[in-house]
Amino acid sequence: MYLTVAQTAVFQRHAAEIWTPDEVDALVNWIAMHAADGDVIPQSGGLRKIRWAASGRGKRGGARVIYYNVLDDGTVWLLMAYTKAKFDALPASFLKELKNALPQTRTGR
Repeated sequence: MYLTVAQTAVFQRHAAEIWTPDEVDALVNWIAMHAADGDVIPQSGGLRKIRWAASGRGKRGGARVIYYNVLDDGTVWLLMAYTKAKFDALPASFLKELKNALPQTRTGR
């Protein structure tokens, strides 16, 4: 089942620094089919994280993508993309801010 994939401005800005437009499209298509595959981030309110290959680096040295799967309306929100070189881990408070910035009707809050 395909889901609708929406991108926040924060995600778009960071993704443009990491991937080509074609690589972002490949990520979006994969997420649309595999949204439940990401690891749930503890104490984040349901946010998930995947590793996604960055140009010439593979998955392990690539980037991380933080997203939120809104099950009741079939939308996946891409919230943040980052490389380990930029951030090793994102603080729980920052992750909650990312989720809280989504429209209320989309997060079930």
